[in-house]
Amino acid sequence: MRKLLNTLYVTDEKAYLSLEGETIVCKSEGKDPLRIPFANLENIVCFGYLGCSPALMGKCADEGVPLVFYRPSGRFLARVSGKAQGNVYTRVMQMDSFEKNRLQLVRNTVAAKLSNTRFILNRVSRDHPDMENIDEVINLSGQLKTQIANIYNESDMDIIRGIEGSCAKSYFRVFGFMIRQKGVFAMNGRSKHPPLDAVNALLSFLYSLLTGEIASALEGVGLDSYIGYYHTLRSGRVSLACDLVEEQRCIAERLALSMINLKMLSEKDFERQISGAVYLNDVGRSKVLKAWQDKKRETFQHLYLKQKIQYGLLPFVQANLLAKFVRGEIAEYPPYIAR
Repeated sequence: MRKLLNTLYVTDEKAYLSLEGETIVCKSEGKDPLRIPFANLENIVCFGYLGCSPALMGKCADEGVPLVFYRPSGRFLARVSGKAQGNVYTRVMQMDSFEKNRLQLVRNTVAAKLSNTRFILNRVSRDHPDMENIDEVINLSGQLKTQIANIYNESDMDIIRGIEGSCAKSYFRVFGFMIRQKGVFAMNGRSKHPPLDAVNALLSFLYSLLTGEIASALEGVGLDSYIGYYHTLRSGRVSLACDLVEEQRCIAERLALSMINLKMLSEKDFERQISGAVYLNDVGRSKVLKAWQDKKRETFQHLYLKQKIQYGLLPFVQANLLAKFVRGEIAEYPPYIAR
């Protein structure tokens, strides 16, 4: 089992990282340098413009420490990685397995996503029976249960995609009902590129973090994160990581709801651009990153492993299970199911 160590998040847009011996040095204008032992870190995530030194990038590549760069808005830019962990035979095996088992994988992934969505709806409606429009939330949960059954009666991929898309649209239509802190957190559906309100800005940021961690986990077990079975291939997109995000996105969504409803975020944590796009500002990102790290340290019972693990280990566990399926060591890939 891979140990869950620390992730270094650099949110200062003017920070520059370098390497001195076995120590990472973070310098920024007018501030004392921050020094962190390299051995203490498992991931480095930068939200800035200046980047880091070639020596640090080389060290990360040699030691297998993912170094990921995002725009300050949270949009993924690049990932530094060393030599490929797998080999050409593993890649061929991955493509063959996905082609042969595509329908099974897609059915299970979409069903897991809808099941985990139902978990959120049921949990919130149970904990807050006085919630606004609770009947619509409860009714949607029932509809999703029916659609899960329908997925396994369909063999047409386009129809399954249509079911998933329709359910997602209905889910985000009621997502705002589960938010008790209105005002700046009013939401009218999902908007992505760019996010047009504070809730969508928060969700997009969390999804981006999750995608980056899953992509790193896939590379660590020798799978090609760019070759997926559900999301179509697109240059520069980690399609396989996007596939696994579908079953795990509920973790980000629950955290978003908790942060808003517990008033951990306010209007001051967001900025609106002239174009209408809304993004977390530096203070807001820091708050979300702290909550994300705290969430990763929480434990839960993994249904397939039948043991407790930390949420931060889930991407690595699921990547390892998928690799075992590709290699033929297990008969079926078991997606994450929230309970």
